[in-house]
Amino acid sequence: MHGDHLIFKFQGVDTISEAEKLAGAEVSIPFEQRAELADDEVYQSDLIGCEVFEATGRFLGVVTEFEETGGTPLLHIGDLLIPFAKSICVKIDPANKRIVVNPPDGLLNLNVPGPQPPPPNRK
Repeated sequence: MHGDHLIFKFQGVDTISEAEKLAGAEVSIPFEQRAELADDEVYQSDLIGCEVFEATGRFLGVVTEFEETGGTPLLHIGDLLIPFAKSICVKIDPANKRIVVNPPDGLLNLNVPGPQPPPPNRK
C-alpha cells in the first residue's frame, strides 16, 4: 500500500518506466484467490445479478451495474438508481444473490419518467 493505493510488483517489470506502461490497466485474479472480506464487506462484482427487494417483499429488479460516483456508489436496477448505503441497503446477501432495501420516501420515483412540461412559448 502507498497511502490508499495498492502497489503491485509484476514479474519481469523491474523499472518505473516499464511499470508506467501498465498504469490504468485492469488487474484480475482467479475467483478462488480473492482475499477474505470482513462480514460487512462485499466485492462489487458479487452484487451484479443480485435480485433487489424492498423490505416489504416487493421485487424491484436485478442489479446490472455498480457505479462509483465519488460519493455514495449507486446500484443500477433497470432505470432505478439505488445508493449503496447501509441505511438503504439493509440486507446484502451476495451468496444468495439477494439485496433488501429500505428506500427513503420518494427515492423510487426519482427515475420514473412522468409527464413532461410543455415547451416554452416561443415567438
